[in-house]
Amino acid sequence: MTLDFTLSTDTATNDLLSPTAQHDVVVIGGGPAGATAALYAARAGLDTLVIDKGLTAGALGLTPKIANYPGILGEVSGAELVALIRQQAESFGATFLQDKVQAVELERGDKAIYANNGTFYTPVVIIATGSMGRGRRVEGEERLLGRGVSYCATCDGAFFRDQDVAVVGNDDEALDAALYLTRFARRVHLISPTMELKSTAGPQGAVMGHSKIELILGASLREVQGDKHVESILIAPRGEPARSIAVSGTFIFLQGNLPVTDFLQGQISDGPTECMRVDHEFQTRLPGVFAVGDVLCDHVKQAVVAAAEGAVAAMAAEKQLHGRRQLSVDWAK
Repeated sequence: MTLDFTLSTDTATNDLLSPTAQHDVVVIGGGPAGATAALYAARAGLDTLVIDKGLTAGALGLTPKIANYPGILGEVSGAELVALIRQQAESFGATFLQDKVQAVELERGDKAIYANNGTFYTPVVIIATGSMGRGRRVEGEERLLGRGVSYCATCDGAFFRDQDVAVVGNDDEALDAALYLTRFARRVHLISPTMELKSTAGPQGAVMGHSKIELILGASLREVQGDKHVESILIAPRGEPARSIAVSGTFIFLQGNLPVTDFLQGQISDGPTECMRVDHEFQTRLPGVFAVGDVLCDHVKQAVVAAAEGAVAAMAAEKQLHGRRQLSVDWAK
């Protein structure tokens, strides 16, 4: 099966957006739930912004084959399916921004979204960040956080000018970080935990041909080493003895299976599981804040279910914005 789709150029979109902007709806996460929410919100005439880390930063984007999505005959990769939904959302006016949300203020009428490259304000937030968050850290990671360990290349890359750094990960987010760091670093060691990169063609091709990037496939990160700051990392390549690589900075983009809610800083998530509870229209206990997809406590992990939840949340948000209905919050029942 051949699908005709074009991946949007998120970098160009970043350049066009104001670093401080007001929107009707901000969707955090661009997988099937977030992209479908954007599609329905934009189709309703709402100024809709989606902030997402990249096509392969989520679970569906990493899925090689999907054969049961309604309306798609044959097999399609997860990245292709997400790209198609995004393309449709963009055709109705939704804007997709490749960035990472670091913090939010949701307990206010005009909610604030703090991303690496700007601050955005909106009365409605739809959270669709999925469940690939990490709960377990490697030895030395937390101790050296802010002392050479970072989760944001655009925030901290300039501190490592003419130094050697490591990027650990295998998706678009990790590859984009490695490419960005080549602007400053002398050498970038890209450590992939798998034997194949789980990224789209653009970043992968750029990484493969870059003289400053050393790609190490099938290697796990065992330890971040150093006393007062990062001095090296210990990796274990598949079938080889563990070895150290001298670096001044380590940028970690690994994934787990916890809901991605760290940026919420406890404002909504439910206890130690960090999942989110919602009412029948996917509104959380905070008015104007919706949550859909794998980030929910009770959710069937299927792309079509996530897409449906995104559609319901967007329609409910549109009614709330236009004052046609005051949504009740029954999330605690």
